[in-house]
Amino acid sequence: MTNTTAIERLQRELPDHDWITDPGRIARLSQDFAWFSPVLHRQLKDKRADVVVRPRTEEEIRTLVAACSRLRVPITIRGSGTGNYGQTTPLAGGVVLDMTGYNALHWVRPGSARAQAGMRLGELEKYTLPSGQELRCMPSTYRSATLGGLFGGGFGGVGSINYGPLGAPGNVLGLRAMTIEPEPQIIELRGAEALRLHHLWGTNGLVLDLELALAPAHPWLESLAVFDGAGAFDRALRFADALAHAPGIVKREVAFFASPVPDHLAQLADHLPPGCQAVLSLVAESAEEPMLDLAAAHGGRISYRKSADEVRQSNRTLMEFTWNHTTLHALKVDKSLTYLQSSFVPGRHLAQIAEMEALFAGEVMMHCEFLRNMDGLITCSGLQLVRFSTEERLDEIIRMHRERGVRINNPHVFIVEDGKAGGPLPPEVTEMKQRFDPQGLLNPGKLRDWPATRAAAAAAPA
Repeated sequence: MTNTTAIERLQRELPDHDWITDPGRIARLSQDFAWFSPVLHRQLKDKRADVVVRPRTEEEIRTLVAACSRLRVPITIRGSGTGNYGQTTPLAGGVVLDMTGYNALHWVRPGSARAQAGMRLGELEKYTLPSGQELRCMPSTYRSATLGGLFGGGFGGVGSINYGPLGAPGNVLGLRAMTIEPEPQIIELRGAEALRLHHLWGTNGLVLDLELALAPAHPWLESLAVFDGAGAFDRALRFADALAHAPGIVKREVAFFASPVPDHLAQLADHLPPGCQAVLSLVAESAEEPMLDLAAAHGGRISYRKSADEVRQSNRTLMEFTWNHTTLHALKVDKSLTYLQSSFVPGRHLAQIAEMEALFAGEVMMHCEFLRNMDGLITCSGLQLVRFSTEERLDEIIRMHRERGVRINNPHVFIVEDGKAGGPLPPEVTEMKQRFDPQGLLNPGKLRDWPATRAAAAAAPA
């Protein structure tokens, strides 16, 4: 843990900041959803910050950063903690910087919006909808996930079927970030340069606010199509793929749940017959008829249908059964499960999914989210459920996928590079780390490309 005297000095120097010192709250705010992984749960369950602070203004952030830099206190940036990789778990103690109180809207304009990093995504969309616009990428955790959290730790979500991952060019337009040094600087980054801080778990920059591109809003029809009988797996998968590819059907979400994944979605049990294959979709209400025709052509039937008004009135949405919310619901039914994150090759994705289903039948259960990749091609991102037995078997499953051309972004590691299939970080990303965090105080220990000795030195007592 960090030198206690430094933490006490920090609090004495900044008495008006909102400090959280209760051990139970510190423990909770030092964790995210890493418990989805039995590996990360074992490795990270006892890691704690020394203190948590919740700033409300840019000046409070600036004075905190300046003092931490001067006292060499590590900083771990946190939104709502809905990530899954121990992103916000401090390995070297120090301060957890909870950004949820820094949450003001700057503006909404035609095609874009800008807000402070702590704004929850569901709140941001409430501001954009009156102008007929919505977020291009909406994680299933949108009610609690923050704008900065999505940028720092997210990949894609509802809407990625149209606009690809968040990191696709044109989705993130710009940001303001603060350097971690005794005299902090605030720097505006645009376009590709801004993306050098993306999906790096707050290790190479403290993002203050973000400017995102928006999409035209539609009244979305939410539905479940179910498939039974001979060939149901193949028919359901091909329906999902056809719906994803259909250029004339306006859509926001297409997810494929192979049996027995639907059996684990207890809250939807009345609409998911035991043993069925299922496709969850959000399509524009005007596109309902062609969607129904497509489902019928593949032998499916609609077991659940809610109009946009019905969704709004009930405040319940199928969006909260997609992406990693599927995993969360399954874990409520069977705590022995874990999951994988995979990417299939466009044009080969259906064959690869069928191959993996045959190879791991019953052990790895197929859940696929259809999306456009960085090149604009329709493919799938897999969030498969896994019956966990041992860490060695989990490593073997990952290796077997990779040997067959299926990319795995490993959700059972807490090193950024390992999660990106082990490759080194691009030089421009490392340069950004040096520019914004020259002392190595941001979330130390999470970057392999940033020498561990340097991180250890940064965490040493002043």
